[in-house]
Amino acid sequence: MALKITAECINCDVCEPECPNDAIYQGEEIYEIDWTRCTECVGHFETSQCVEVCPVDCIPLDPDHLESRDALMLKYQHLMNEKSADAGS
Repeated sequence: MALKITAECINCDVCEPECPNDAIYQGEEIYEIDWTRCTECVGHFETSQCVEVCPVDCIPLDPDHLESRDALMLKYQHLMNEKSADAGS
């Protein structure tokens, strides 16, 4: 599953720089997570870094975007290939 940020977000700015996939961004009212880029840090870390640093525990799993660990790893690999291609341009 990807993660999501709930309305309890206090816009403390600590989660965005922790995301290795640049999936977190400032939305209209609170930070949001682009589920197409969120791998729950699979491929980078053992735990989701945004969840680790969130002071209000407002980053649960997103039940609307169910993904297995294998699917998250494939997404990670795709993102890394994309990043490599962009760096080569």
